Amino acid sequence: MSAGERVLGIETSCDDTSVAVLERGRGLRAHLIASQDLHRLYGGVVPELAARAHLELLPRLVSRALDEAEMKPADLSAVAVTRAPGLVGSLVVGVAFAKAYAYALGIPVVGVNHIEAHLHAASLEHGDAALPAIALVVSGGHTELVEMRGFGQYRWLGSTRDDAVGEAYDKVAKRLGLPFPGGPHVDALAAEGDPARFAFPRPMLDRNDFDFSFSGLKTAVALEAEHLGEPPYERSRIADLCASFQAAVVDTLTGKTMRAVREVSARSLTLGGGVACNRALRARLGAECEAAGIALRIPSPRLCADNAAMVALVGAWTLDAGPVSEDGLEVVASLEETGLIDSRL
Repeated sequence: MSAGERVLGIETSCDDTSVAVLERGRGLRAHLIASQDLHRLYGGVVPELAARAHLELLPRLVSRALDEAEMKPADLSAVAVTRAPGLVGSLVVGVAFAKAYAYALGIPVVGVNHIEAHLHAASLEHGDAALPAIALVVSGGHTELVEMRGFGQYRWLGSTRDDAVGEAYDKVAKRLGLPFPGGPHVDALAAEGDPARFAFPRPMLDRNDFDFSFSGLKTAVALEAEHLGEPPYERSRIADLCASFQAAVVDTLTGKTMRAVREVSARSLTLGGGVACNRALRARLGAECEAAGIALRIPSPRLCADNAAMVALVGAWTLDAGPVSEDGLEVVASLEETGLIDSRL
């Protein structure tokens, strides 16, 4: 990506519609995120409704982003779009829009893996990571540990075998009668409770690997909640449950992550994904990294969410790495997870 080139980023992997404009030498010129609040009515994301909302929102958001960036469509050099993983309907909408928009302008399309984008979101605010680095991506759909040795040089270490950590938060919140999305509500209540009140398991923490499992922990919370009767509950009655659940999650994530840091002699740790906003996790990893003498890189909450800024950045770096097809026909929406990470090491 040469000086002055501008990349339009598009992110539609789940229920947030996001558009960004990144210009070489000037950084982010515009960055918009539209959250689809309609899913709160259903206690979770409804895939078909999410896809329809993306279809309605994208044209308006792109127009607004270009206005904020004080640009016209003809000023763009490329379009970067999330192609995998995610909700397939949502991905199809984003990819189809990006390909049509780029084709009309005669500029290339870059397909971006959503997990890879989260690996580098912190670079938008903190610069390049000291290498080798470990990245922990934690969200409603993902719990991934990845070793990074450069852009496009990754080694997948482990992931969840069942529920993603953010999914576990949402299911615990739903069982306790808390609103969707549940993570922020559990986090807030946990600050008021006793984390030692319930002896919840630290799943797979004693195993010599980097995989995670949260379904058993979620079940343990549900069993304790049975003693409370039916919601709604008094805030004080569920604060201890939230605090004890969160303590188990933070112990598990921190334990495995710091072991990965030691194993690869990492110089930095990057945190990404929506659960990276969790205050207890940020504080615990901050203390552990300070004690180990390594840099902790956490994006601001806006860049922890699913966002187009990180997609535009990875798209720009992909263009730097080599030529891409001008017509973008090879860019397709996919359910592919993190398999590409191993193949790119």
